[in-house]
Amino acid sequence: MARTPAKPAANATAAKAASAKKPAAKAPATAKKAAAGKSEGNGWPDKGQLLDWYRHMLLIRRFEERAGQLYGMGLIGGFCHLYIGQEAIAVGMQSVKKTGDQVITGYRDHGHMLAAGMDPKEVMAELTGRAAGSAHGKGGSMHMFDVQAGFYGGHGIVGGQVPLGAGLAFANRYRDNKAVSFTYFGDGAANQGQVYEAFNMAELWKLPVVFIIENNQYAMGTSVERASAETHLHKRGISFGIPGEEVDGMDVQAVAEAGAKAAEYARSGKGPYILEMKTYRYRGHSMSDPAKYRTREEVDEVRKTRDPIDHLREKMEAMGATDEEAMKAIDAEVKKIVADAAEFARTAPEPDPSELYTDVYAEA
Repeated sequence: MARTPAKPAANATAAKAASAKKPAAKAPATAKKAAAGKSEGNGWPDKGQLLDWYRHMLLIRRFEERAGQLYGMGLIGGFCHLYIGQEAIAVGMQSVKKTGDQVITGYRDHGHMLAAGMDPKEVMAELTGRAAGSAHGKGGSMHMFDVQAGFYGGHGIVGGQVPLGAGLAFANRYRDNKAVSFTYFGDGAANQGQVYEAFNMAELWKLPVVFIIENNQYAMGTSVERASAETHLHKRGISFGIPGEEVDGMDVQAVAEAGAKAAEYARSGKGPYILEMKTYRYRGHSMSDPAKYRTREEVDEVRKTRDPIDHLREKMEAMGATDEEAMKAIDAEVKKIVADAAEFARTAPEPDPSELYTDVYAEA
């Protein structure tokens, strides 16, 4: 029988202190029926859930488009990795997340922040390095967080967030709080050694973690077929005894249903679960990537036939769950939210130089 390691001493963390300073962020509506494993045939998803998914996916798309514009204007420095094309994953998984669950991911993180319910103004302000940002202008695009929203960060080291996600799951097991750690990484990170160390420990100790591989086919610029001997990444847990599943990451309902199943598996004490989300990013790896390793025709074909937002809209129209007026209202609402966030970020003050050494160490 696997042994559980000794329980660590309880320490106060800076994150805990920060989370007490502001009210909880408002997250997208939770699909309670999804968590119960319902399907469309049982009345789920209903009109309200479909519209909620659509609104949040559109918010991410428009926010990222504006972020790309601000980067081109020089208002966002450093690296900037856009989530355009992958919106269904963050939104679908967020809809099965329960209070107390955690989300941790890599550097393509803006979509996850917005799906978690973080204020678009704070997110955009952080991208532009302003004091009003969620990490007070110190994290930038790749390293912001919001504990109250259950978002434990984007992380710049490829695959480095995976053992951290397992650590969050260990804390959940230690506390017996029935919470789940949703740990995201990409197809490139799937080949990193620390990922398999985390897999081993997670299964050994039956940690409540769902490992979500956002397989957008190209890692930084090399196709998964050229970089991976086993391209079915959901099978990577077989040697550890971790079940895995391939999911259409361009279909928000498919994501939510698979996410509900995996979360329940982990939450029930059975241990980790792997979900490979087959998706596609429309932009380059980062804003500095011209993406010459693939053809324009390939990208256009995905946009035309598999776009997650268009797919959901077509589904709603076929069900009679929406109309042109409702779509225009959502579009106008989202455009205003993004425009206000961009203006807020453009005009907000930068951090005072005296803040350089604050929030560096945790008080224990």
